[in-house]
Amino acid sequence: MISEDKYLKRVLLTSDVYAACLQHALTTEKEEVMGLLIGEVDEKKCISQISACVILHRSDKQPDRVEISPEQLCTASGYADELAHKLDKPMRVVGWYHSHPHITVWPSHVDVRTQVMYQMMDPLFVGIIFSVYQSDTGSTGNHVQVTCFQAYKAGSEYQRREIELVIENISIQRYNLESIASLPRILSQEEVQRHGGEGDDNIEDGLTWLHNDAFQTLALVHIVSKVAKPLCEDLDARLKSVNLRITELEKIKKKLLTEH
Repeated sequence: MISEDKYLKRVLLTSDVYAACLQHALTTEKEEVMGLLIGEVDEKKCISQISACVILHRSDKQPDRVEISPEQLCTASGYADELAHKLDKPMRVVGWYHSHPHITVWPSHVDVRTQVMYQMMDPLFVGIIFSVYQSDTGSTGNHVQVTCFQAYKAGSEYQRREIELVIENISIQRYNLESIASLPRILSQEEVQRHGGEGDDNIEDGLTWLHNDAFQTLALVHIVSKVAKPLCEDLDARLKSVNLRITELEKIKKKLLTEH
């Protein structure tokens, strides 16, 4: 039973985690993607601070649902423990995120049921949805929407409750940069598994093998051209910007030292 007086009042999401989740959501407009959110929760104020994420490998691609296995949840918990030790502060899995390509940002009844399951284990667990590849009437642009929610029981059914979401602008952290950089590798692993991987070598029908291999190659080329290459260009631009800023600060420091 989900307690009515035990729910989140606010979620603080760092800008680098927001960028990582959105980048993941934009990698495909055909299926939903998902991941887990890591941070700390103020139990008294019921405020969640999300500062890291885990991009999950999908064993089964579906256009309208995602599933997080107990093994993935366990792995994410281990990663949270590592971050807690490294950052010297309490960290745990505090939520999950997934995408809604071409559909409304609001959670479906399946999403609400999934959220109920998580809240049974942790009343302050939260869900975030990124709605992508939506265009307003008469517009050709990609319209992105984000919602943060929990579930509560209304009569005999469960409903969604919107939670206030605040994006905190911070510089990108190394561990979140590593998560973003791992995205092409995870997507490539999904494609290899989807098209049979090493098992294709055992297919007797040469045309079937050639067909599967061709589609896998096309998918991998798409990942390189549409995900990996733009990602590298973006990170390179960030690096140049940071180096320029360092140079400017060194000049200011030198000037101040000279004046004093």
